[in-house]
Amino acid sequence: MTVIDVRTTGEFNGANVPGSINIPLSQIPTRITEFSKFETPIVLCCASGNRSGQATQYLQANGITCENGGSWMNVNSL
Repeated sequence: MTVIDVRTTGEFNGANVPGSINIPLSQIPTRITEFSKFETPIVLCCASGNRSGQATQYLQANGITCENGGSWMNVNSL
């Protein structure tokens, strides 16, 4: 599983899921080619699930299989 945290770098550096990758929401469109290289399943997270939901919709619309994990704290407890 690959966990992508779409929060800002500052938020990510404050606390995150161990082993997760930080790709801020604003960078998703310019870094979309990276997603085909990640181990599946790809789970996106953020602070509340809102930004990761936006990222999930965008990526799925562009052919990337992924899911919204919601809050990084919820993903961290899996």
